[in-house]
Amino acid sequence: MSEKAVWRPDPEFVKTTRLYQWMKALGFSDYDDFLKATTDDIAWFWEEAEKALGISWYKRYSTTLNVNQGIKWPKWFEGGRLNAVYNAIEKWSVQKETADNTAIIWESEDGKTEYISFSSLNQSISRAAAGFKKHGISKGDVIAIYMPMIPETVIAMLAAAKIGAVFSPIFSGYGAHAAAARLRASGAKMLVTADAFLRRGKVICMKKEADKAADQSPSVQKVAVCRLRDSDTSWNETRDIAWDELIKHEPLQKTEEMESSDPIMLLYTSGTTGQPKGAVHTHAGFPLKAAFDAGFGMDVKQGDTFFWYTDMGWMMGPLLLFGGLINGAAILLYDGAPDYPGPDRLWELISRHGVTHLGISPTLIRSMMQHGEDFQQKYDLSSLRVIGSTGEPWNYDPWMWLFRHAGKGKVPIFNYSGGTEIAGGILGNVLLRPISPMTFNSPLPGMAANVFNEEGAEIINEVGELVLTKPWVGMTSGFWKEPDRYENTYWSRWTDVWVHGDWAKKDEKGYWTISGRSDDVINAAGKRIGPAEIESVLVSHPAVAEAGVIGVPDEIKGEAVVCFAVLTKARPSDKLKDDLLKRASEALGKSIKPKSVYFVSGLPKTRNAKVMRRLLRAAYLHEPPGDLSALENPEVYNEIARLQAPKNL
Repeated sequence: MSEKAVWRPDPEFVKTTRLYQWMKALGFSDYDDFLKATTDDIAWFWEEAEKALGISWYKRYSTTLNVNQGIKWPKWFEGGRLNAVYNAIEKWSVQKETADNTAIIWESEDGKTEYISFSSLNQSISRAAAGFKKHGISKGDVIAIYMPMIPETVIAMLAAAKIGAVFSPIFSGYGAHAAAARLRASGAKMLVTADAFLRRGKVICMKKEADKAADQSPSVQKVAVCRLRDSDTSWNETRDIAWDELIKHEPLQKTEEMESSDPIMLLYTSGTTGQPKGAVHTHAGFPLKAAFDAGFGMDVKQGDTFFWYTDMGWMMGPLLLFGGLINGAAILLYDGAPDYPGPDRLWELISRHGVTHLGISPTLIRSMMQHGEDFQQKYDLSSLRVIGSTGEPWNYDPWMWLFRHAGKGKVPIFNYSGGTEIAGGILGNVLLRPISPMTFNSPLPGMAANVFNEEGAEIINEVGELVLTKPWVGMTSGFWKEPDRYENTYWSRWTDVWVHGDWAKKDEKGYWTISGRSDDVINAAGKRIGPAEIESVLVSHPAVAEAGVIGVPDEIKGEAVVCFAVLTKARPSDKLKDDLLKRASEALGKSIKPKSVYFVSGLPKTRNAKVMRRLLRAAYLHEPPGDLSALENPEVYNEIARLQAPKNL
């Protein structure tokens, strides 16, 4: 695979990376030897990793790893006491040389900008923490955060953690039904929200949805409201608190000393695989894994500006927060659409704020390709050192478009695959190895990744289940109040093996490919194939902007391939349909030839732009859709449902 590499690390560049310098300090000159050592002795590795990250402890741990309860329930840094807020904020704010460094840059959709130093942020967090305590929040209570990407969101999250409470971020685009489901599941005592925010120039009334959600959630006693838009909003005198009043208290000086295993965050999945699951993350778990992946994977360091286009309700939001701040970098928050008021907004943000590390999804890039390259050329993007990507498999053309036009063929693309329950990545593109389009050049250090066939044996150059055979720092401490569901989800197939649910392939040179969720696999005439592989063929046609592929029951083949294509500016036609069918057949073989291609206005997606193939299939086959709370565009779901009549009619 390295012969297909389009980016190769310059030896001088390699020497500047944190990963290389740390590896050398540990006595390794060869990355392969180092990588093997990180999983041969995971306790040694993660102890060295927390030291390299400069983690401060109130009381140092006595045991790095205890697996007496089995590897499903590891205890990391046993006996240690710390607080992630100290490591993300306070340690920088008390040092004279870093106190005035920028911690947060915020830009709103309408252009308002704010810069907040570590010292100022620490004061705001301490005031909010005092306010939380005044209103009855104590250690172990859950505070739900239902907010747009604004500084107060970070302040609320870290203020909760400072006093030992557990924060649970909820995606800002959810309606009342989805928000209420998460409030009830978490048992949140307080909800922090905003009155309204802007989205594509329109005022979105958030408080109305928050009120409905709180009304359906008996555990919620108080709702703290941040007024952003001076909007005419309803007010519950017994339940609502103005954010400005909450933070008027004298700053709380004491930061709670937490056990390593104490929870800091409940992060609910977006529900693409059914009912949402509440991943439990700890003070010595998620923050450390996020900081490691950002610092030693993506090379984020002091003086950098880290920006991931995301929301705090998705995993990459908290990863941006802890990955940036624990490493002493500034994080950029943006609360608007990436293409509003024009297609150049993302590139404008990068140029204006000197973003060094950009994070996006393949779907976002596919949508931006339709606007051409001219919008990028207007801006100086020379500050970019690394471009991160996660959320779904890539197609070749969008990956190369990003590499050539945003990165000018010089900036490495850090493909990144993991999940909410991982607290970061399993696979990545380390900056010490060549990078080829769409692939991953290594497991992240400390991640004992492998690919198994159906018998549970390791395979190379074949598609199989992505698995992990050893625990890691950041691994979810189960699902909130659902330990059995956690074990059944990840540990039930093979003994002491985490089955991640992704189809993967690794080659003999150490390059990996993710081809989609293993529950999405299509078995056409005995040929097993991931939908992403077929989608890539369709998207390679210049008329196709996006594609979604599902398997449907077929009397002859067992399963037949059905495709849905979103066109660029081309018009739907029978000729185009025939061209796409022919292209797929020639590229993948006659047995994989799609049964049909439909031209649609869009694909069902989560609000963080993941294609929901589960709903694509449910709509087309008129099956029960299950959880729809993450669906961004219900009109597309309805459009697909109208493509064929229900079988029982």
